[in-house]
Amino acid sequence: MTELSTAPPPSAGVEFPLPRTCPYAPPEGYARFRDTDPLVRVTLYNGTSAWLVTRLAEAQDLLTDERLSANSRSEGYPFVVARMEGMKEQPPSFIGMDAPHHTVHRRMLIPDFSVKRMRAIRPYIEQIVNGLIDRMLEKGEPVDLVKEFALPVPSIVIAELLGVPEEDDDFFVEQSSLMIQATTPGAARDAGAQLAGYVNKLISKKEQEQGDPEEQGLIGRLTLEQLADGSLARQDLVQMALLLLVAGHQTTSSMISLSVATLLQHPDQLAALKADPSGLPAAVEELLRFLSITDVSAMRVATADIPVGDQLIRAGEGVVVVSTLVNRDERAFPDPDRLDLTRDARSHMSFSHGSHQCLGQNLARLEVEVALGVLFERIPTLRLAAPMESLSVRGAGDVQGVNELPVTW
Repeated sequence: MTELSTAPPPSAGVEFPLPRTCPYAPPEGYARFRDTDPLVRVTLYNGTSAWLVTRLAEAQDLLTDERLSANSRSEGYPFVVARMEGMKEQPPSFIGMDAPHHTVHRRMLIPDFSVKRMRAIRPYIEQIVNGLIDRMLEKGEPVDLVKEFALPVPSIVIAELLGVPEEDDDFFVEQSSLMIQATTPGAARDAGAQLAGYVNKLISKKEQEQGDPEEQGLIGRLTLEQLADGSLARQDLVQMALLLLVAGHQTTSSMISLSVATLLQHPDQLAALKADPSGLPAAVEELLRFLSITDVSAMRVATADIPVGDQLIRAGEGVVVVSTLVNRDERAFPDPDRLDLTRDARSHMSFSHGSHQCLGQNLARLEVEVALGVLFERIPTLRLAAPMESLSVRGAGDVQGVNELPVTW
């Protein structure tokens, strides 16, 4: 029997996150984490250390372990980039809560993201996608697919679900992008404050209107039901809306644009998909695994000692689960660096795992499926208008993606 290590772990390790060189491939340095222990000690930007989880099975086990906390205000919480430090100064959103508070808040949102709700909203998403393609074709080639298609699709959809006026879409795109891509805690805090102020005003407007909750969007429904009877605090509603606004468009936008780029770089896979569009749902799962848009799928801090194999996570130590790594674990996905749209990739962790698994995953899947299906059906000759290697890649620790994707047809 292997004994657990009782010696204090080293305070330093491999620097993390690692720089990217390709829009859709993992950082080259990730290769060093393969064939290693399930936990690897890494050093973060501020000199603190954390455990990096490298395998899928161990990651899934840990994210269902109640001894790991999602509370970002806890000592030892592993902020992987500087801008995230600003989270400590902001009221926590429900993804930064542990049970039972997290459970209560999450249940309030489940009806708005159910499979039934997604079926109902599919025609609306198809209408948005077709309208944006009409505009692209009218504008003429080349176009930036990020600006003209990938970003507007989820932005318009999430605004509709939340009950945000369409005329405010540009504001949310700009401020949420600033908050996500900020390089300092101050910049992230300022962008978050702009969004919080707006949402607060929108809540007040919903209170004054007193319309039918089911016709007011998610913010209106929660305002007139949960906020009105004291089940939800106003600040919690603001943070909930901010989370959904930001998460609802940035990650899905990147997934749409990078999926297009990746398929264009794998013409045999794209041709097979065009020949049999019924394979699109499975293709989306494989693209989610292959691209791992969020890269870091979970940051946690241990509240007690947790043994993992012959290693030991000590209470107070940070744990980082990187979906880019675990989604390419060859123990779970044979030949993991090969894109195979027929692969059963449903066990991927691009939406994280456990009680904090992404609430909007059904919406994200639907948006990507509709966007890809309609785009390649209507513009079958779509192709890149610039070499893949010339595209600017988002920095380490950011949502994986490209800032521009020039295409022609």
